[in-house]
Amino acid sequence: MNTIIITGAGAGIGRATAQLFLDTGWNVGLIGRRADTLEDTAGGHANALVLPCDVTDETAVDQAFDQVVAKWGRIDTLFNNAGVSVFGARPDEISVADWRRCIDINLTGSFICGRAAFARMRAQDPQGGRIINNGSISAHVPRWGSAPYTASKHAITGLTRSFSLDGRPFNIACGQIDIGNALTEMVQTMTTGMPQADGTIKSEAVMDVKHVANSVMHMASLPLDANVQFMTVMATTMPFIGRG
Repeated sequence: MNTIIITGAGAGIGRATAQLFLDTGWNVGLIGRRADTLEDTAGGHANALVLPCDVTDETAVDQAFDQVVAKWGRIDTLFNNAGVSVFGARPDEISVADWRRCIDINLTGSFICGRAAFARMRAQDPQGGRIINNGSISAHVPRWGSAPYTASKHAITGLTRSFSLDGRPFNIACGQIDIGNALTEMVQTMTTGMPQADGTIKSEAVMDVKHVANSVMHMASLPLDANVQFMTVMATTMPFIGRG
């Protein structure tokens, strides 16, 4: 039975993805800040391990990953999904505290979890595994007023490329999924109106979050001699091609 760790598993994309993997029979380590939301995601599955953890705390992350190895023997996949949004303000209106929080969770947290996975995948026998980073359409083009978030997601692409290259000698694959307008709690406002680059407010197309979960499943289910390096899955008519 394969084992995956999913960060940000208490809600949204993380919850939908975790529930699909659980229903498909994977062992799933659920990382998030709140035990109660992780328990809701787990839904009583015997093959779920709830791991309340702040992804910016490297000691807590190492302990969580060690619990997974102790329980199931290895880590096959990490879905590096935890993140926060900072939208809707010009650069001079964004506090440095908000910038640091976004970068710390989205980028540093992804590095800390990726680092933990890499070390254990390198050490386990058989050696290897897969790391899937959650990017964004903002890894390609910005939204208006999104400097911290866009910077963090552009940086995730660099992190993905580096982990992919550095993992080659150890049979560790790394890929990135760039997601656009999956309908979760965080995206509900897009159905009523989002600021556009021309100053207007418009509703945007969304898609069912299950398409993201299915896409992550496809990436995770490949043999390690094949890799989806980058995948974009998005609501077909959302602003991206020609954004701005």
